[in-house]
Amino acid sequence: MDRARIVVHPPAPTGGRRVVAHVHGEDTILGTAYRLADVAEFLRRIGIEDAEELLASEDPLVEWRRGGRDVWGSPPS
Repeated sequence: MDRARIVVHPPAPTGGRRVVAHVHGEDTILGTAYRLADVAEFLRRIGIEDAEELLASEDPLVEWRRGGRDVWGSPPS
């Protein structure tokens, strides 16, 4: 698989951040992440083996909207 551009959306009022992969002109919702480890798992599931390294870097393939990798909402109760 070609490397997808990953967008991590702002935290939702109900908690979590939507994670979307943009590849070949199409968006695919990977899921809702409640922590950085969730994003890494989503990336591994689409074939990105070096997910932790990618997320720890300033790689332009990952776009963090309204907050970086350390900004998370509260999980739903």
